[in-house]
Amino acid sequence: MAFFPTLSLAVISGLIGLSVSTGLRRADYTATCQAIAANVSSASNVYYSGNEYNDDNDNWALTNTETSTCSFEPANAQDVGIALKILGENQTPFAVKGGGHSANPGFSSTPGVQIAMTQFSEVVYDESAQTATIGMGLVWEDVYSTLADYDTVVVGGKDTNVGVGGVVLGGGYSCLSNEYGLAVDNVVSFELVMPNGTVANITSSSNPDLFYGLRGGFNNFGIATTVTLNTFPQSQVWGGMITFPEDQWGAFNNATANFVSTVTDPKACLFSTTDYVVGAPVMATLLFYNAPTPPDGIFDELLAIPSSVQDISTRTYLSILSLLLPIQDLRYNIWCSAIGLTDSVGDRFAWYWVPLAQFTVPILEMIENQTLSYGAAVWDLSGAFISYDVIPLLPSIYDHSETPSAFPSVRDSGQGNSFIEILYGWTDASNDDAIMQLGAESAAYMNQFIAAAGQDFSSALLYPNCVPPDTSLEAMYGDALSTLQSIKGDVDPNNVMGLAGGWKF
Repeated sequence: MAFFPTLSLAVISGLIGLSVSTGLRRADYTATCQAIAANVSSASNVYYSGNEYNDDNDNWALTNTETSTCSFEPANAQDVGIALKILGENQTPFAVKGGGHSANPGFSSTPGVQIAMTQFSEVVYDESAQTATIGMGLVWEDVYSTLADYDTVVVGGKDTNVGVGGVVLGGGYSCLSNEYGLAVDNVVSFELVMPNGTVANITSSSNPDLFYGLRGGFNNFGIATTVTLNTFPQSQVWGGMITFPEDQWGAFNNATANFVSTVTDPKACLFSTTDYVVGAPVMATLLFYNAPTPPDGIFDELLAIPSSVQDISTRTYLSILSLLLPIQDLRYNIWCSAIGLTDSVGDRFAWYWVPLAQFTVPILEMIENQTLSYGAAVWDLSGAFISYDVIPLLPSIYDHSETPSAFPSVRDSGQGNSFIEILYGWTDASNDDAIMQLGAESAAYMNQFIAAAGQDFSSALLYPNCVPPDTSLEAMYGDALSTLQSIKGDVDPNNVMGLAGGWKF
């Protein structure tokens, strides 16, 4: 027998009602699962338990993890269309999962039908057209490793564990963006399953409205099963990872500010991160040059700083991006060791995005101060780590496409070409609100500091892949929102895609 000594009868009744209601919904969702299983081809699969089901529901962040009634792994676009029609008719919630790397609740998770794009796993290179057609069930490591056999590359995620879909449907900043623009700038076509179940090839000429909306508008218009991207010749590259002790942070700030103010070579870039893990600050930078050898002098000041670890060489493009992963593993492993964990547990995460034009020494020092100050505060609230990433890019990143996109819908100087990407990680759900409030405070302070320094980007559109769940659509899409809502209404009058999570027009 269970006792609720402090709960009122009304609260108990509400809990009982919620349980019954949830049970009824689950029964309805099961009927939808069964209908999908009965109508799709034998190549597709519906799971209710087991390893496949668990993998399909496994997301990177616990903040974006739910237990679905079933998971559905479609084998082809036609079966996706059959499922969408059934989902719409039954008004059953669903999610679409590619890499599952969103932190926001419900973005790739659901209590209903979890559609896992696992079987869309091919990379088809067309040498004559210089394009690659890529399945939305892949992560970027799969894509880069396949294309490396042809000495070619596409503009995709710099984190190789991230899924294809979120990047090409959301924007896509890359180590290659200085040369070739964003991922959305290099889309040739999408295979799209429309909300009514039909399958269409979407290009700038076949359907310019949908081509515009899909490039930055995510899953509002249907389910994209493949994307065709422009490819580019890819040689070996130069660069690697350097970590710096805290007494060298000042020298690193000076060198970074000098680099971003003087280097205009689009083949060169750097990404750095200042982290706080278990009371220990960590600073690392990735140096990158898109050729086997950089020009003399470009990175000399950075390389001359005394470092804790320096791993610089000529290597493959995939191997240099893979160096980003050990930094993520390092901060997680330090945290696990500090609290005595031996098994992997999921973290809760939230992203924030701060645009600017150019990093200066005062701005870089401010980032360090924010890392130390908020790192201690987050650690006191079950914090695993916090990370402030410095992403300096050239103003020309927005000049590589003349075809408008949903994001970024604005490509002038007011959009900002450099960014601070903030990530907070913690474990206790009871701290969600408090930690997300800390993240919002830090991002707001940074915006104010940067504006006071003469770089006011208060009207810049925020990157939808790296903002918290309470971000307004206007903050990401601006004046383009009404156009996107109109396109959404035309293609999905019954709001089938509204049954899925994510940013909804």
